[in-house]
Amino acid sequence: MAGFIPENILDDILARVDIVEVISGYIPLKRAGRNFKACCPFHQERTASFIVSPGRQIYHCFGCGESGNAFKFLMRYERMDFPEAVETLARKAGVTLPQNESINNKAQGLITQLYKINELAAEFYCANLNSQEASKAKDYLLKRGVSPETIKTLKIGFAYDKWDTLINHLRGKGFNLGILEKAGLIVSREAGGYYDRFRNRITFPIFDIKGRVLGFGARVLDDSLPKYINSPETLIYTKGRNLYGLNLAKEGIRGNDFAAVVEGYMDFIIPYQEGVKNIVASQGTALTIEQIRLLKRYTNNVVMIYDADSAGELATLRSLDIFVEEEVTVRVVSLSKGFDPDLFVRKNGIGVFSKEVNAAAGLFDYKLAVLRSRYDTKEITNKAKVSSLMLETINKFKNAILKTEYLKKLASELGIKEEALLEEAKKKKANKFYDTPQPNFKNSPLSVSPTEKLLMSLMLEENSLIGRVRETIDLRDFKDERISRIVSLMFSLAAEGKEAKPQILMNHLGDDISHLVCEPDSLPEGLSLKHKERMVDDCLKRIKGGGEKLKREELHKEIKIAQDSGDEERLNRLIKEFHCLIKTSYNKKKNDI
Repeated sequence: MAGFIPENILDDILARVDIVEVISGYIPLKRAGRNFKACCPFHQERTASFIVSPGRQIYHCFGCGESGNAFKFLMRYERMDFPEAVETLARKAGVTLPQNESINNKAQGLITQLYKINELAAEFYCANLNSQEASKAKDYLLKRGVSPETIKTLKIGFAYDKWDTLINHLRGKGFNLGILEKAGLIVSREAGGYYDRFRNRITFPIFDIKGRVLGFGARVLDDSLPKYINSPETLIYTKGRNLYGLNLAKEGIRGNDFAAVVEGYMDFIIPYQEGVKNIVASQGTALTIEQIRLLKRYTNNVVMIYDADSAGELATLRSLDIFVEEEVTVRVVSLSKGFDPDLFVRKNGIGVFSKEVNAAAGLFDYKLAVLRSRYDTKEITNKAKVSSLMLETINKFKNAILKTEYLKKLASELGIKEEALLEEAKKKKANKFYDTPQPNFKNSPLSVSPTEKLLMSLMLEENSLIGRVRETIDLRDFKDERISRIVSLMFSLAAEGKEAKPQILMNHLGDDISHLVCEPDSLPEGLSLKHKERMVDDCLKRIKGGGEKLKREELHKEIKIAQDSGDEERLNRLIKEFHCLIKTSYNKKKNDI
């Protein structure tokens, strides 16, 4: 949506929200002079180096260099994408965003209704669970170790063993049968009419990251099949794009810097209830790319927890390669045969379960162990087979160092020459990372002229000084191309009558230079405008002086070239220009005295 939002609306949102209020909603801030301080939420530190400036409406960490405006903070802390951050702050600021023209208003209205219908259905099922008719269902949950508090938190409910109780309830709320079918809550009969999709089952609402009900999973009370049925895909629910429990576990995942992933609802519920707050469930399927990318908002480390009866171990191994492609570190726990995470915690306790998770094997070690249990690597053909399957995973690593080290390890484990493995790896041509990687200079730190940085900071603090600078200096006088780009943007905004504040500039600058406007300046407090004007004039003299020196050096080189080539006309013109520059510089110095 943000791509369709005019810059003036983004600027209006930032002008209406207070970054101190936004950030203090996530971490405690302490006043430090005119700014606020905290320990950085983006890296581990003991001494607070994270600064929030209410005057400039930006944050900056002196420890890790992370910086930005309110949009950037939400994107980094909440792992939101830009449109989500814009929508969140727009609601907070009371700013109405223009609708994306590609989205039909009618469809948006339908989506809103579906969320509402699912919420009402969840409330209905919750109320059912407390009725006499649901006593068996409630007893079942309690016997499985699910506490009343957890039932309430997860809004676990019960669908009666009747054909139309939900239909009648929701129709009484004013919803027609057509929209209930679109929500996936009812099913049409071939002979005509409708019936409730979920009957005589315990219901588990499936929430999105914002806590909205997308659909339901429903479990039988006995051993009949299918044990679970889920909502069909709808406008708001797509299987494989959400993780059960992520709305509750996201802070635990961020805090522990890893996510434990199980398969089923109960496998999530019991460990979470017992204190594992960084756990989610894939809802019975192998993780999809969408789910992995959802987890990457909060961590780059995942521990997959399987029971030994998981169908198709080799298929499971292939699915784990997706983590490698997405550059997520994955480890694996394979529980004892006959145990799933739910039963394991109930039988052995949460302490033993946590030890298993902490001792999880890396993907390389886990896969090799599984393959060795399947193939006797003493036989040459089996050794080649295992090598080939392991190379499928190793080839997917984008990091050349990791790839090289895993090849060495595989060679050592199987007693194969490393050169032979390397040759086989090249044959697979999974990627080009066997070539020598070229250094990336994009993010190389470059020193910034203190004078140019000070001039920029003065203009940021006092926009009224921008006109004074624009009349005096040429953008080519700046030695640092990044500062020149920032100042050019400030000139443009000022010419349009707009504020050139740090939080506004960040919407127009790339990450390669936006940090420069976020780094707090060292200007003393209480400087008068006159004092700042004198500082600006001093900066301009220094910058112009440096520019004139550079210009003289360039002219000197061009004069020598003209002499060597015998170009008399060009030589005379350059000498005249050189004398003019010397004279101007002399007069300036004379006037300064």
